Amino acid sequence: MTVITSSRRVRRTPFTPGVEAAGVTSYTVYNHMLLPAQFGGFVEDYHHLKRHVQVWDVACERQVSVRGPDASRLMTLISPRDLAKMADDQCYYIPVVDRNGGMLNDPVAVKIAADHYWISIADSDFLQYVLGVSDALGLDVEAEEPDVSPLAVQGPKSDDLMARVFGDAVRDVRFFRYKRLSFEGREMIVARSGYSRQGGFEIYVDDGDYGMPLWEALFAAGEDLHVRAGCPNLIERVEGGLLSYGNDMTRANTPFEAGLGKFVNSPADYIGKAALAARPAERMIRPVAISGDLPRCDRLWHVYADGAKVGQVTSAKYSPDFNTNVAIGMIDKSHWGAGTTVEVETQDGMRDAVVQDKFWI
Repeated sequence: MTVITSSRRVRRTPFTPGVEAAGVTSYTVYNHMLLPAQFGGFVEDYHHLKRHVQVWDVACERQVSVRGPDASRLMTLISPRDLAKMADDQCYYIPVVDRNGGMLNDPVAVKIAADHYWISIADSDFLQYVLGVSDALGLDVEAEEPDVSPLAVQGPKSDDLMARVFGDAVRDVRFFRYKRLSFEGREMIVARSGYSRQGGFEIYVDDGDYGMPLWEALFAAGEDLHVRAGCPNLIERVEGGLLSYGNDMTRANTPFEAGLGKFVNSPADYIGKAALAARPAERMIRPVAISGDLPRCDRLWHVYADGAKVGQVTSAKYSPDFNTNVAIGMIDKSHWGAGTTVEVETQDGMRDAVVQDKFWI
Protein backbone atom coordinates (compact mmCIF):
# COMPACT_ATOMS: atom_id res chain seq x y z
CA MET A 1 0.00 0.00 0.00
CA THR A 2 1.32 3.46 -0.93
CA VAL A 3 1.21 6.02 1.88
CA ILE A 4 1.36 9.82 1.65
CA THR A 5 3.41 11.14 4.54
CA SER A 6 2.04 14.43 5.86
CA SER A 7 4.32 17.31 6.82
CA ARG A 8 4.31 21.09 6.83
CA ARG A 9 4.82 20.85 3.05
CA VAL A 10 1.91 18.42 2.58
CA ARG A 11 -0.60 19.99 4.89
CA ARG A 12 -3.68 18.68 6.60
CA THR A 13 -6.83 20.80 6.36
CA PRO A 14 -9.37 22.06 8.90
CA PHE A 15 -11.63 19.19 7.75
CA THR A 16 -9.08 16.34 7.80
CA PRO A 17 -10.39 14.84 11.08
CA GLY A 18 -13.84 14.52 9.52
CA VAL A 19 -12.43 13.08 6.31
CA GLU A 20 -10.50 10.45 8.24
CA ALA A 21 -13.50 9.54 10.37
CA ALA A 22 -15.57 9.17 7.17
CA GLY A 23 -13.21 6.46 5.90
CA VAL A 24 -11.18 8.12 3.17
CA THR A 25 -9.34 5.40 1.23
CA SER A 26 -6.95 7.50 -0.86
CA TYR A 27 -5.55 11.00 -1.12
CA THR A 28 -3.77 13.04 -3.73
CA VAL A 29 -1.71 16.18 -3.12
CA TYR A 30 -2.98 19.49 -4.48
CA ASN A 31 -1.47 22.89 -3.70
CA HIS A 32 0.71 21.21 -1.07
CA MET A 33 -2.40 19.98 0.78
CA LEU A 34 -4.20 16.69 1.18
CA LEU A 35 -7.14 16.26 -1.21
CA PRO A 36 -9.35 13.20 -0.68
CA ALA A 37 -9.53 11.13 -3.88
CA GLN A 38 -11.81 8.24 -2.94
CA PHE A 39 -14.08 6.95 -0.20
CA GLY A 40 -16.26 3.97 -1.17
CA GLY A 41 -14.69 3.58 -4.63
CA PHE A 42 -14.96 5.62 -7.84
CA VAL A 43 -18.20 3.95 -8.99
CA GLU A 44 -19.93 3.92 -5.62
CA ASP A 45 -18.97 7.56 -4.96
CA TYR A 46 -20.13 8.46 -8.48
CA HIS A 47 -23.63 7.00 -8.09
CA HIS A 48 -24.07 8.57 -4.66
CA LEU A 49 -23.01 12.02 -5.94
CA LYS A 50 -25.60 11.87 -8.71
CA ARG A 51 -28.44 10.78 -6.40
CA HIS A 52 -27.90 12.39 -3.02
CA VAL A 53 -25.55 14.97 -1.47
CA GLN A 54 -21.89 14.96 -0.51
CA VAL A 55 -19.62 17.18 1.58
CA TRP A 56 -16.18 17.71 0.04
CA ASP A 57 -12.98 18.86 1.70
CA VAL A 58 -11.60 21.14 -1.02
CA ALA A 59 -9.50 23.30 1.29
CA CYS A 60 -6.72 22.65 -1.24
CA GLU A 61 -8.41 25.27 -3.43
CA ARG A 62 -6.15 27.86 -1.85
CA GLN A 63 -6.97 31.52 -2.10
CA VAL A 64 -4.68 34.28 -3.28
CA SER A 65 -5.97 37.45 -1.68
CA VAL A 66 -5.32 40.63 -3.69
CA ARG A 67 -6.23 43.76 -1.77
CA GLY A 68 -5.46 47.44 -2.13
CA PRO A 69 -5.90 50.48 -4.39
CA ASP A 70 -4.36 48.67 -7.40
CA ALA A 71 -6.24 45.38 -6.93
CA SER A 72 -8.47 45.88 -9.98
CA ARG A 73 -5.50 46.87 -12.10
CA LEU A 74 -3.61 43.75 -11.13
CA MET A 75 -6.60 41.51 -11.85
CA THR A 76 -7.02 43.14 -15.25
CA LEU A 77 -3.35 42.56 -16.07
CA ILE A 78 -3.26 38.84 -15.29
CA SER A 79 -6.37 37.59 -17.10
CA PRO A 80 -7.73 37.88 -20.65
CA ARG A 81 -11.29 37.87 -19.27
CA ASP A 82 -13.06 41.23 -19.08
CA LEU A 83 -13.71 41.91 -15.38
CA ALA A 84 -15.18 45.39 -15.80
CA LYS A 85 -18.79 44.32 -15.23
CA MET A 86 -18.07 41.92 -12.37
CA ALA A 87 -20.56 42.58 -9.55
CA ASP A 88 -19.58 42.72 -5.89
CA ASP A 89 -21.29 39.36 -5.21
CA GLN A 90 -19.98 37.58 -8.27
CA CYS A 91 -17.50 34.80 -9.06
CA TYR A 92 -15.75 34.63 -12.43
CA TYR A 93 -13.96 31.66 -13.97
CA ILE A 94 -10.81 33.26 -15.37
CA PRO A 95 -8.00 31.82 -17.47
CA VAL A 96 -4.63 33.32 -16.61
CA VAL A 97 -1.84 33.38 -19.20
CA ASP A 98 1.85 34.18 -19.39
CA ARG A 99 3.40 36.62 -21.87
CA ASN A 100 3.38 33.88 -24.54
CA GLY A 101 -0.32 33.17 -24.08
CA GLY A 102 0.24 29.87 -22.25
CA MET A 103 -2.11 29.02 -19.42
CA LEU A 104 -0.71 29.47 -15.93
CA ASN A 105 -3.91 28.62 -14.04
CA ASP A 106 -7.69 28.58 -14.44
CA PRO A 107 -8.93 29.89 -11.09
CA VAL A 108 -12.23 31.31 -9.91
CA ALA A 109 -12.02 34.98 -8.95
CA VAL A 110 -14.31 36.06 -6.11
CA LYS A 111 -14.95 39.78 -5.84
CA ILE A 112 -15.02 40.65 -2.14
CA ALA A 113 -15.06 44.43 -2.66
CA ALA A 114 -13.98 46.98 -5.25
CA ASP A 115 -10.43 46.78 -3.91
CA HIS A 116 -10.37 43.15 -2.77
CA TYR A 117 -10.44 39.81 -4.64
CA TRP A 118 -9.87 36.21 -3.71
CA ILE A 119 -8.40 34.05 -6.48
CA SER A 120 -9.39 30.42 -5.85
CA ILE A 121 -6.58 28.62 -7.60
CA ALA A 122 -5.99 25.32 -9.34
CA ASP A 123 -2.87 23.31 -8.55
CA SER A 124 0.14 25.64 -8.93
CA ASP A 125 2.21 28.08 -6.90
CA PHE A 126 0.19 30.96 -8.25
CA LEU A 127 0.80 33.32 -5.33
CA GLN A 128 4.42 33.61 -6.47
CA TYR A 129 3.32 34.79 -9.92
CA VAL A 130 0.95 37.39 -8.47
CA LEU A 131 3.70 38.66 -6.16
CA GLY A 132 6.11 38.82 -9.08
CA VAL A 133 3.77 40.92 -11.24
CA SER A 134 2.87 43.16 -8.33
CA ASP A 135 6.45 43.73 -7.20
CA ALA A 136 7.82 44.22 -10.71
CA LEU A 137 5.28 46.96 -11.44
CA GLY A 138 5.31 48.47 -7.96
CA LEU A 139 1.55 48.04 -7.55
CA ASP A 140 -0.14 49.18 -4.35
CA VAL A 141 -1.60 45.83 -3.34
CA GLU A 142 -1.13 43.25 -0.62
CA ALA A 143 -1.04 39.69 -1.99
CA GLU A 144 -1.13 36.78 0.43
CA GLU A 145 -2.64 33.38 1.16
CA PRO A 146 -5.36 33.99 3.76
CA ASP A 147 -6.83 31.48 6.22
CA VAL A 148 -9.66 30.50 3.86
CA SER A 149 -10.57 26.86 3.31
CA PRO A 150 -13.42 26.03 0.91
CA LEU A 151 -15.87 23.27 1.81
CA ALA A 152 -18.11 22.06 -1.02
CA VAL A 153 -21.63 20.64 -0.79
CA GLN A 154 -22.48 18.92 -4.08
CA GLY A 155 -25.35 16.83 -5.43
CA PRO A 156 -29.06 17.11 -6.23
CA LYS A 157 -30.03 17.44 -2.55
CA SER A 158 -27.49 20.17 -1.80
CA ASP A 159 -30.06 22.99 -1.61
CA ASP A 160 -32.06 21.13 1.03
CA LEU A 161 -29.02 20.38 3.16
CA MET A 162 -27.61 23.90 2.92
CA ALA A 163 -30.96 25.46 3.81
CA ARG A 164 -31.05 23.46 7.03
CA VAL A 165 -27.68 24.89 8.10
CA PHE A 166 -27.68 28.39 6.57
CA GLY A 167 -31.39 29.12 6.18
CA ASP A 168 -33.65 29.37 3.13
CA ALA A 169 -31.78 32.44 1.86
CA VAL A 170 -29.22 30.05 0.42
CA ARG A 171 -31.77 28.82 -2.12
CA ASP A 172 -31.77 32.27 -3.73
CA VAL A 173 -28.05 32.29 -4.47
CA ARG A 174 -27.61 32.42 -8.24
CA PHE A 175 -25.04 30.46 -10.23
CA PHE A 176 -21.54 31.86 -9.71
CA ARG A 177 -22.92 34.41 -7.26
CA TYR A 178 -22.60 34.41 -3.49
CA LYS A 179 -24.25 35.57 -0.30
CA ARG A 180 -22.73 36.30 3.07
CA LEU A 181 -24.51 33.90 5.41
CA SER A 182 -24.04 33.19 9.08
CA PHE A 183 -22.93 29.99 10.79
CA GLU A 184 -22.67 30.06 14.59
CA GLY A 185 -22.36 33.83 14.45
CA ARG A 186 -19.60 33.76 11.82
CA GLU A 187 -20.41 35.34 8.44
CA MET A 188 -19.15 33.23 5.54
CA ILE A 189 -19.20 33.62 1.79
CA VAL A 190 -21.43 30.92 0.29
CA ALA A 191 -21.28 30.62 -3.51
CA ARG A 192 -23.33 28.48 -5.87
CA SER A 193 -20.42 26.78 -7.56
CA GLY A 194 -18.32 23.62 -7.40
CA TYR A 195 -16.33 21.07 -9.34
CA SER A 196 -19.23 18.88 -10.45
CA ARG A 197 -22.17 19.06 -12.85
CA GLN A 198 -24.63 18.01 -10.13
CA GLY A 199 -25.10 21.46 -8.65
CA GLY A 200 -24.17 22.71 -5.23
CA PHE A 201 -22.25 25.24 -3.18
CA GLU A 202 -18.81 26.19 -1.98
CA ILE A 203 -18.49 27.64 1.51
CA TYR A 204 -15.41 29.81 2.01
CA VAL A 205 -14.55 29.04 5.63
CA ASP A 206 -12.35 31.99 6.58
CA ASP A 207 -11.34 30.73 10.02
CA GLY A 208 -10.02 27.19 10.33
CA ASP A 209 -11.48 26.83 13.84
CA TYR A 210 -14.95 26.71 12.27
CA GLY A 211 -14.01 23.84 9.95
CA MET A 212 -15.03 20.83 12.00
CA PRO A 213 -18.08 22.48 13.64
CA LEU A 214 -19.43 23.23 10.14
CA TRP A 215 -18.56 19.72 8.90
CA GLU A 216 -20.38 18.15 11.83
CA ALA A 217 -23.38 20.45 11.46
CA LEU A 218 -23.83 19.48 7.81
CA PHE A 219 -23.71 15.77 8.62
CA ALA A 220 -26.10 16.12 11.55
CA ALA A 221 -28.58 18.03 9.38
CA GLY A 222 -28.38 15.68 6.41
CA GLU A 223 -28.74 12.19 7.83
CA ASP A 224 -32.14 11.63 6.18
CA LEU A 225 -30.75 13.05 2.91
CA HIS A 226 -28.12 10.29 2.83
CA VAL A 227 -25.29 12.80 3.17
CA ARG A 228 -21.81 11.37 2.80
CA ALA A 229 -18.25 12.60 2.61
CA GLY A 230 -17.11 12.79 -0.99
CA CYS A 231 -14.59 14.37 -3.32
CA PRO A 232 -14.29 15.40 -6.97
CA ASN A 233 -15.18 12.26 -8.91
CA LEU A 234 -13.08 11.35 -11.95
CA ILE A 235 -15.94 9.69 -13.83
CA GLU A 236 -18.40 12.53 -13.32
CA ARG A 237 -15.91 15.29 -14.12
CA VAL A 238 -14.86 13.64 -17.40
CA GLU A 239 -18.51 13.10 -18.37
CA GLY A 240 -19.05 16.81 -17.80
CA GLY A 241 -15.84 18.02 -19.43
CA LEU A 242 -14.54 19.67 -16.26
CA LEU A 243 -10.86 20.29 -16.91
CA SER A 244 -7.99 19.70 -14.52
CA TYR A 245 -5.19 22.23 -14.83
CA GLY A 246 -1.80 20.55 -15.02
CA ASN A 247 -3.46 17.44 -16.35
CA ASP A 248 -5.79 18.26 -19.25
CA MET A 249 -4.11 21.56 -20.11
CA THR A 250 -0.81 23.14 -19.11
CA ARG A 251 1.32 26.18 -19.82
CA ALA A 252 1.92 24.68 -23.27
CA ASN A 253 -1.73 25.38 -24.13
CA THR A 254 -3.63 28.60 -24.77
CA PRO A 255 -7.19 29.23 -23.52
CA PHE A 256 -8.37 28.67 -27.10
CA GLU A 257 -6.87 25.18 -27.11
CA ALA A 258 -8.49 24.49 -23.73
CA GLY A 259 -11.91 25.43 -25.13
CA LEU A 260 -11.99 28.63 -23.08
CA GLY A 261 -11.97 31.11 -25.94
CA LYS A 262 -15.20 32.77 -24.77
CA PHE A 263 -13.31 34.00 -21.72
CA VAL A 264 -10.73 35.83 -23.85
CA ASN A 265 -12.65 39.08 -24.19
CA SER A 266 -10.82 41.80 -22.28
CA PRO A 267 -10.25 45.10 -24.13
CA ALA A 268 -7.42 45.92 -21.72
CA ASP A 269 -3.73 45.48 -22.44
CA TYR A 270 -3.29 42.35 -20.32
CA ILE A 271 -0.15 40.23 -20.12
CA GLY A 272 0.04 37.94 -23.15
CA LYS A 273 -2.57 39.74 -25.25
CA ALA A 274 -0.39 40.13 -28.36
CA ALA A 275 0.83 36.55 -28.10
CA LEU A 276 -2.70 35.17 -27.87
CA ALA A 277 -3.75 37.11 -30.94
CA ALA A 278 -0.89 35.46 -32.84
CA ARG A 279 -1.62 31.90 -31.69
CA PRO A 280 -4.71 30.45 -33.40
CA ALA A 281 -5.77 27.08 -32.04
CA GLU A 282 -4.24 24.21 -33.99
CA ARG A 283 -5.51 21.67 -31.43
CA MET A 284 -8.34 21.69 -28.93
CA ILE A 285 -9.86 19.88 -25.96
CA ARG A 286 -12.38 17.33 -27.28
CA PRO A 287 -14.51 14.56 -25.75
CA VAL A 288 -13.42 11.11 -26.86
CA ALA A 289 -15.18 7.75 -26.46
CA ILE A 290 -12.72 4.84 -26.23
CA SER A 291 -13.51 1.16 -26.83
CA GLY A 292 -12.27 -1.83 -24.83
CA ASP A 293 -10.92 -2.33 -21.33
CA LEU A 294 -8.76 0.53 -20.08
CA PRO A 295 -5.89 0.63 -17.60
CA ARG A 296 -5.52 3.59 -15.24
CA CYS A 297 -4.93 6.79 -17.21
CA ASP A 298 -1.99 8.01 -15.12
CA ARG A 299 0.13 9.18 -18.06
CA LEU A 300 -0.37 10.77 -21.47
CA TRP A 301 -1.93 8.45 -24.03
CA HIS A 302 -0.95 9.43 -27.56
CA VAL A 303 -3.68 9.56 -30.20
CA TYR A 304 -3.00 8.34 -33.74
CA ALA A 305 -4.69 8.36 -37.14
CA ASP A 306 -3.20 6.47 -40.09
CA GLY A 307 0.01 6.04 -38.12
CA ALA A 308 0.49 9.77 -37.46
CA LYS A 309 0.26 11.31 -34.00
CA VAL A 310 -2.76 13.65 -33.86
CA GLY A 311 -3.21 14.36 -30.17
CA GLN A 312 -3.27 12.97 -26.66
CA VAL A 313 -5.74 11.72 -24.06
CA THR A 314 -5.21 13.07 -20.55
CA SER A 315 -8.18 11.76 -18.52
CA ALA A 316 -10.29 8.63 -19.06
CA LYS A 317 -12.60 6.35 -17.11
CA TYR A 318 -15.47 3.94 -17.73
CA SER A 319 -18.90 5.58 -17.30
CA PRO A 320 -21.62 3.28 -15.91
CA ASP A 321 -24.39 5.68 -16.93
CA PHE A 322 -23.24 6.02 -20.55
CA ASN A 323 -21.80 2.51 -20.90
CA THR A 324 -18.60 3.69 -22.55
CA ASN A 325 -15.11 4.84 -21.68
CA VAL A 326 -15.34 8.63 -21.48
CA ALA A 327 -12.19 10.65 -22.05
CA ILE A 328 -10.77 14.15 -22.42
CA GLY A 329 -8.34 14.61 -25.29
CA MET A 330 -6.30 17.40 -26.85
CA ILE A 331 -6.83 16.72 -30.56
CA ASP A 332 -5.23 18.34 -33.61
CA LYS A 333 -7.44 20.50 -35.83
CA SER A 334 -7.19 17.96 -38.65
CA HIS A 335 -8.98 15.34 -36.55
CA TRP A 336 -11.06 17.18 -33.94
CA GLY A 337 -14.33 16.93 -35.88
CA ALA A 338 -17.16 14.92 -34.30
CA GLY A 339 -17.28 11.36 -35.59
CA THR A 340 -13.57 11.18 -36.47
CA THR A 341 -12.14 7.74 -35.74
CA VAL A 342 -8.71 7.54 -34.11
CA GLU A 343 -6.59 5.14 -32.09
CA VAL A 344 -5.42 5.69 -28.51
CA GLU A 345 -2.17 4.16 -27.32
CA THR A 346 -2.51 3.06 -23.69
CA GLN A 347 0.13 1.25 -21.64
CA ASP A 348 -1.88 -1.92 -22.38
CA GLY A 349 -1.98 -1.40 -26.13
CA MET A 350 -3.97 0.40 -28.80
CA ARG A 351 -7.70 1.12 -28.45
CA ASP A 352 -10.19 2.33 -31.05
CA ALA A 353 -11.80 5.67 -30.28
CA VAL A 354 -14.21 8.24 -31.73
CA VAL A 355 -14.18 12.02 -31.23
CA GLN A 356 -17.55 13.17 -29.87
CA ASP A 357 -19.72 16.19 -30.64
CA LYS A 358 -20.07 17.21 -26.98
CA PHE A 359 -19.37 15.99 -23.47
CA TRP A 360 -21.87 13.61 -21.95
CA ILE A 361 -23.39 15.88 -19.27
